[in-house]
Amino acid sequence: MPSYWIETLGCPKNIVDSAKLAGFIEHGGLRPADVPEQADLIVVNSCAFIESARAETIEVVLELAELRKDGARVVVTGCMAERYRHELEVALPEVDLVAGFGESPVPEAVRVELGLRPVPSTFDLLALPRPAPDAPWAYVKVAEGCDRRCGFCAIPTFRGDQRSRRVDDVRSEVASLVAGGVKEIVLVAQDLVSYGRDRRRAGREDVNDLDTPSAQPILDLVTSLRGSVPWLRLLYLYPSGLTDPLIDAILQTGVPYFDLSLQHVSRPLLRSMRRWGEGQRFLDRIERIRTLEPDATFRSSFILGYPGETEEDQRRLIAFLEEARLDWAGFFTFSAEEGTPAVAMDDQVPRSLALERLAECTEVQDAITSQRRDALVGQTRTVLVDDPGNARSIHEAPEIDGIIAVPAELEIGAFHDVVITGSFGTDLLAMPR
Repeated sequence: MPSYWIETLGCPKNIVDSAKLAGFIEHGGLRPADVPEQADLIVVNSCAFIESARAETIEVVLELAELRKDGARVVVTGCMAERYRHELEVALPEVDLVAGFGESPVPEAVRVELGLRPVPSTFDLLALPRPAPDAPWAYVKVAEGCDRRCGFCAIPTFRGDQRSRRVDDVRSEVASLVAGGVKEIVLVAQDLVSYGRDRRRAGREDVNDLDTPSAQPILDLVTSLRGSVPWLRLLYLYPSGLTDPLIDAILQTGVPYFDLSLQHVSRPLLRSMRRWGEGQRFLDRIERIRTLEPDATFRSSFILGYPGETEEDQRRLIAFLEEARLDWAGFFTFSAEEGTPAVAMDDQVPRSLALERLAECTEVQDAITSQRRDALVGQTRTVLVDDPGNARSIHEAPEIDGIIAVPAELEIGAFHDVVITGSFGTDLLAMPR
C-alpha cells in the first residue's frame, strides 16, 4: 500500500490541521510511513508567522526533498503555502505542489497514479474528520482566523476573519477523541476567548442558546465540555476576554492553567501594537485568580524590540515579570511582517538591542520558572503519562512546557498520583506515591 509522511511546523493549530490532513489522506487509501524516506507522498505543513519560521520551512522542504525516494512527491501546504504560493512555486522547483487552504494536499496525478479514492469536492480543514489519536491528549481547534488586527500580526491577511465551529461539532469531535482513549483535550484558536462571536453576529446560532446577549459563547462551549473529559485545557486567552465568569469556568474544569496572550505590559507600546491592557491590569487579574486558586499556573509570551520600544518599556516589563512570577513565558524579537502596520512605523529598534532585551527578560524569567518548579518538590500531584517515563500534571501543557520524569513502567495514558522528588530547571522528577 502506498504511504505518506506529514512534517508539521509551527503552532498547535497546525498540529490539529496535520491530524485532519492525515485523516483525509488515509481516507484516500494511503497509510502512514515509518520514515519520510519510505513515503510516496511527503507533505510539509508550513508556518509563516515570522521570518525564522519561514526559513525553517524552506530548510525542512529542501531536506525532505533530498531524502525522498525515487518517484515520491513533495507537497507544501499550510500558512506559508497560502501566503507565498507564487514565491514558493518559483523558488522551490523540488516541490510538486503548493496547496493553500481549501485545497487537497494530494496532487491529482498522484491520486490517479496510485489508484487512490476520489476526493470530496469541498475541502475544509475545520470540518475534516481526524484519525484515531496516538497520544492520551489532543488539540482541538474550535475556530479559524482572527478578527483582531494587532500591529505586528499578519495572520488575518492569510487565515482570514474568525470562523467558529458549531458547539455540537466540537462536542462530537471531543467525544470521538475521548472514545479513542484521550484523557486531555486542549482547546486552541487564534483568539479563543472570541470563539462564537462571529456566529452570533451572522445570526447562525440562536442567541438564546448562549445564555444572555452579553455572555461569551466560549463559556457555553467550556460548560458543555466540562465533565466529558478528565482534563480540559484552554490555550491563547486574549486578556480583555478573561472575564470573571470565564475565570470561574476555567477553574471549574479542574485544570487552572491560564495561557495569557499579553505581548507586553507597557500601555503606550500596547496601544501602538493595537492591543488592550497594561501591566497593572494584568497583575490584578493574576492576583484575583491566585486568590481563588493558589495552584493556578500562568503562561504568556512577549515581543521584544517592537517599533518605538524604549528602555522605560523594558524596565516595566522586567518589573512585571518579577512581580507576576509567571510559571512559563516565551520571548520573541519583533519580526517585520509584510502587510502589517508595524512595518512602516518609525523608531524601528535595532535587532541587536532587541536581542539584548530578550536575553535580559529570559534570564529573569528562567530564574522565576526554576523557583516555581523547585516549590513543587515534596508535593503530591496527579499526572498523566504521555509516553514511557514522561508525564505531565495540570501545570504543564503538552509539547510546550516542561515534563515530569516518572518510572518507565507507569501505564501510558493513565493517571497516577506521584510525589515530586526533584527539580531540574523546567523539568521535575517524581515517584509513585
